[in-house]
Amino acid sequence: MSLPDVSTCPETVVAALKRLAGVETHGHTFYDNGGKPTFTSFGSLNRTVEARARRLMGLGLKRGDRVGMVLAQPMDFVVSFFACLYAGLVPVPMYPPLSFGKLDSWAEGALGILQNSEASLLLTDAQLQSVLWQVVPKVKTLKDLLTVEKLDQQAADEGELPVVRADDLCFLQYTSGSTSAPKGVMVTHGNLAANAWVMVTEGMKLVPFTDVCVCWLPLYHDMGLIGFVVTPMFVGAQAAFIPTLLFVKRPNIWMRVMSELKAQHSFGPNFAFALAARKATDADLAQWDLSSVRVIGCGAEPIHADTVALFERTMGRAGLRPGTVMPAYGMAEATLAMTFHERNSLLKVHTLDAEVFRAEGRVVPPGNDEAVLGFVSCGKTFSGHGVGVSDPEGNLLGEDLEGELLFRGPSVTKGYWRNAEATEECFRADGWLRTGDLGFVHDGEVYITGRCKDLIILNGRNHHPTTIEWSVADVDGVRKGNVVAFSVPGEESEVLVVVCETRPNAPEDTAERVAASIAAQLSLKVHEVVLLAAGQLPKTSSGKLQRRKTREQYLSGALGSQGDRTLGSSGEKLTVARHVARSLWGRAAHTAGKLFSRPNDT
Repeated sequence: MSLPDVSTCPETVVAALKRLAGVETHGHTFYDNGGKPTFTSFGSLNRTVEARARRLMGLGLKRGDRVGMVLAQPMDFVVSFFACLYAGLVPVPMYPPLSFGKLDSWAEGALGILQNSEASLLLTDAQLQSVLWQVVPKVKTLKDLLTVEKLDQQAADEGELPVVRADDLCFLQYTSGSTSAPKGVMVTHGNLAANAWVMVTEGMKLVPFTDVCVCWLPLYHDMGLIGFVVTPMFVGAQAAFIPTLLFVKRPNIWMRVMSELKAQHSFGPNFAFALAARKATDADLAQWDLSSVRVIGCGAEPIHADTVALFERTMGRAGLRPGTVMPAYGMAEATLAMTFHERNSLLKVHTLDAEVFRAEGRVVPPGNDEAVLGFVSCGKTFSGHGVGVSDPEGNLLGEDLEGELLFRGPSVTKGYWRNAEATEECFRADGWLRTGDLGFVHDGEVYITGRCKDLIILNGRNHHPTTIEWSVADVDGVRKGNVVAFSVPGEESEVLVVVCETRPNAPEDTAERVAASIAAQLSLKVHEVVLLAAGQLPKTSSGKLQRRKTREQYLSGALGSQGDRTLGSSGEKLTVARHVARSLWGRAAHTAGKLFSRPNDT
């Protein structure tokens, strides 16, 4: 059978998958927790998705109802996400509990998302349901919790599948909460199609029915979901999905799979490149063949030029070409991607006068004896889209002036679910999206300098936390990528506090070394250096550092009390037991409510 024409952009992601319904020679590969792969053709995927969609319709859910999804296995997630879309439902991806030590905060976050989204159904698997039932009685709109195993045993609806259009709400992407409480971004089918198509044609430039993409990223997060579940399918590119926890346990599986599949594309945040370079052994590099790789995107967190250089240098021994790592910039409110660096071009770092930039926000070349700062280019935006910079009053600025970055175009979403105030604040009436990120544009390319609300002002000078944090990345004993800098009120003015996670057997004078490194490189005095064990810095579900929460915990004296290792193994067992007990009670309460529901129950 001949392959379908994929030269035009489909109106919806549903249309994108349906036009691949007859393709049995190409598809996706799903790895299990042990690293064993299973191939599923596009045709088989389409049939499985439609069958599950009909079972969802058989539950009596109404078009537009929200469905919470807590699914750890990639195959379960992909099929369930598309099944919701086929059935006219709105999936709400949620992150599964990745650490027993943080079950309390995870359960609180899950409850908040389910309540805010007004979910009608919660989909999970047989293993995760043991801790999820506890939230069901607390969400008035929830009709039931179903495992995918039980769902596939339900009766199917034989009626017509609903027609899905571009302006229909596709899914709710809850933001990671790095600077505020998570909010549900309303992504329409049109937003998703517009963003996926420019990534396919202008960003990654995928070759239809030829290219292979490898993803270990969490699929509940926009980079994994849109970048790999949705985008490759628009042109029949194949994808391989590695469970996130498998990558965390065995980081080398990322490049191993890239080598085995002769893959062309992948993506990851800055920390993953450092981890992959550090874990690669001489034997691995001798065995891998990365000569087929064309693009490995880097985004989702500040990009460190030295980390990218180390990764390319290390993987170059396995055939990776220089310029393969491609910086990118994006956010959930813009669907996903906003800018991509030019493919197959070396990393571009713009160097500027540090004093002028900190004092005035102007980008000027450094003098011969002046302190300098360097920022990585994230490239240009796509056709039909635009980027800008504004001052605090919202006025547009020209190039080489720092301000809040703005974005506009068909990828800009419709705002936040049930949050008119936040929508009005971030989505301007003139079509511009306020990103909350600081940066500047130089020669049409975007440079990210920090977050508006994270800016540190010391002695009248602006300092971005990442600059301070990176200055101690190589201090002996410090866990690279696990440093947070912020300011707090001092006796006369704001003072600098730095919090670091340390490695086992870190030198006793690690705090002094951190302060000395910052003084030597940035001429800044540190008021206090706080050292924590691994896993104790607050992070979002996608692994981003939460500076504001770290600062709040520091001021309240709670810093280090909510980390993975705070309770130890015995504490973890008690935490799990407590949540399982709550879930057993929740399931019993839900069943009793079904049997003895009041007339006005919903």
